[in-house]
Amino acid sequence: MAGRVYSGPVTTRSSSSAPPPGSADGTSSSAEASGLAVGAGAYAIWGVLPLYMAATAPASAMEIVIMRIGFSLLFCLLLLAVLRRFGDLRAALGTRRRVVGVVLAAVAVAVNWLLYAGSVTSGHVLQASLGYFINPLVNVALGVLLLGERMRRAQWAAVAIAAVAVLVITVDAGQVPWIGLGLAFSFGLYGLAKKRAGAPVHPVASMTAETVVLLPVFVGGTIGLAATGTLTTGLHGAAHFWIMAASGVVTAVPLIMFATAARTVPLSVLGILQYIAPIGQFLLAVTVFGEHMPAGRWIGFGLIWLALIVFTADHLAAARAQRRLTRRA
Repeated sequence: MAGRVYSGPVTTRSSSSAPPPGSADGTSSSAEASGLAVGAGAYAIWGVLPLYMAATAPASAMEIVIMRIGFSLLFCLLLLAVLRRFGDLRAALGTRRRVVGVVLAAVAVAVNWLLYAGSVTSGHVLQASLGYFINPLVNVALGVLLLGERMRRAQWAAVAIAAVAVLVITVDAGQVPWIGLGLAFSFGLYGLAKKRAGAPVHPVASMTAETVVLLPVFVGGTIGLAATGTLTTGLHGAAHFWIMAASGVVTAVPLIMFATAARTVPLSVLGILQYIAPIGQFLLAVTVFGEHMPAGRWIGFGLIWLALIVFTADHLAAARAQRRLTRRA
């Protein structure tokens, strides 16, 4: 998936805040409703992304990622030209701290893309779903481990339940769900790198900067695939080429939709919307890709969902408390 923004640096208008001067409550509510629809649409696209990945066959997971880098860069450059925002690209790489952040984010997102593509091409869409279900909990854990943040009791309980769930899934499958855990942690580290890079820039410029950093991977990877006879893009007909080329659009469009939603939708609401994606992946894994769901796996996923209920309830309660403090202030 790898397009969503870590919740830390996103600034959204609280649902309790007053509308800006010169606007009416109705206008503000309409903007929030539109943002809600756009945000839900972004997560819905990420939820059905396995269908696109499956359509790229016979391309390997490595080729999917390599082509995604190249076509995403091309699409983002076109968008920057249309939007006339090349200045934002310079800002994204304007300081040493930003460059380090972009490099770390690019590496993390490339690993995330590879794991995600590998999960679909190897028939492990359920693990992709698992990874994005537990990602919010991993974000909290990384905040504690790397940023010195403190977790509330309910958050500790949610993380503990999720840990038990992973243990149950591991025992049932006879192996650790490395793909799911890798997706959760790589995307968590991606968000962390974005957060530490400083004030956020335009999402298209940010993504362009990351793909610029990954350009050597695209060039070297394409040469390597061609040399080993495993390159399919351009060699399996026009339809396959355009499916691969669509990776740029598939990558950038939901990101832009999310960024649009983040301007008007409260962060607490976005935190709930994010579950649309793994729910969609889970349903596709079971109904379309026919992945087996033994009793142990159902129990494991049930515990994950319980952890998320606890986590979300605590998150909403904390958001309400913060709004009350804001009103009193």
